Amino acid sequence: MQGSAGEIRRKLDLLVAGMTGLRHDGRFDEPNLDGSAGDYISFDSWEWPQGVGLYGLIRLWLFTGRQDLRQLVEDWYAERIGAGLPSLNVNTTAPMLGLSVLWRETRDPRWQKPLDSWADRVMTEMGRTEEGAFEHHVSDKVNHHELWDDTLYMVALFLASYGQASGRQELVDEAARQFLVHARYLSDRKTGLWFHGWTFDGRHNFADARWARGNAWITAGILDLFDLAEMARPVKDFLLGVLVAQVNALLPLQTGSGAWRTLLDDPTSYEEISATAGIGYGLLKGHRLGLGTAEWRVAGLKAVEAVLNNIDETGTVLNVSYGTRMGHDLQFYRDIPLQPTGYGQALSILCLSEALRHIDAGVRAA
Repeated sequence: MQGSAGEIRRKLDLLVAGMTGLRHDGRFDEPNLDGSAGDYISFDSWEWPQGVGLYGLIRLWLFTGRQDLRQLVEDWYAERIGAGLPSLNVNTTAPMLGLSVLWRETRDPRWQKPLDSWADRVMTEMGRTEEGAFEHHVSDKVNHHELWDDTLYMVALFLASYGQASGRQELVDEAARQFLVHARYLSDRKTGLWFHGWTFDGRHNFADARWARGNAWITAGILDLFDLAEMARPVKDFLLGVLVAQVNALLPLQTGSGAWRTLLDDPTSYEEISATAGIGYGLLKGHRLGLGTAEWRVAGLKAVEAVLNNIDETGTVLNVSYGTRMGHDLQFYRDIPLQPTGYGQALSILCLSEALRHIDAGVRAA
């Protein structure tokens, strides 16, 4: 691997600056269902890209002990909660994951009431499909009867994290249930990869898209699930088998640059860096935890190279695909525009932080 620990730390500093500096420039006009303006780019907006971004910043704080990062996220949450939280849906739940980890570490009483209230509402108000899975309802669209990969990262990880930290076992159990039901309908038995979505209305996987970032939510998400909460042994064994099958399919699809393409098995689709970072993070973490082979580490470090090569000197992660709706044909995915985002920054932070554990044994573990 080319990147040194010093270079990775420098790029991590740049990534933080790049994330907090993100601003909506008017290129995308996506009004919410309530008529308000949707902003999936600016750091100060309460939405899913920012939620993933905050989780990345919090994990970096835990890894480095940097108190400026703790202050940054505490100020962000205090201001947003003080202003009033948005309507409940899958994507507006994403910032609660970082808040649950922050509360777990600090036990700051400011955070427990909003966490409890939001968890209760997820359990009682969030739309459900057959078999009790969460419908992928988001701020600008209600996706009735649909399962998406993204839901597990945006909702189930929050339930697992807060359930474990607060002693609310029913939340941990619900998170496990969501992973199991989603795996039943979204993992492709033929390849081991995951499809982007499933609908009970017609019972199909839409375009049968083996979409890279959706798969990254799973690679990273299963391993984060194991970190955030104690899973019953049969659940953990089942999900580990699903993960190994997915990784066995992912490894041959990595390109020479170390990246994966936005449609994993389509050589005409572009290389996409948020997915590459998420998959690389999962591979390295899985190897460190003793769950994967040496091949996982080799591929993970190749992914790190691809990520490093796509961070510019402003700290912006390049070649990140914009938020991706459900596609009904594969060309839809090939045509998704590239746009710097909070999740691109955060997944890269997770990937590079994990890389430091592999190349610098002196770095303090989180």
